[in-house]
Amino acid sequence: MATPNYSFIKRQKDLAKKAKKEEKKQAKLRGEVVSDTDEDEAGEPSASLEVTALTETPVQPS
Repeated sequence: MATPNYSFIKRQKDLAKKAKKEEKKQAKLRGEVVSDTDEDEAGEPSASLEVTALTETPVQPS
């Protein structure tokens, strides 16, 4: 099995972050409203809460 190339992954994330920052900067210069939160980031916490809610069993008082 091939090992992950972490430096490549990090570089891709950095490039994506830089492109997103530049896009926001250009939108701001055009006078458009820019959202600070990313849709993917906003969806992750609720998904993890659903998983924990489904996996935890309620404790019955004795």
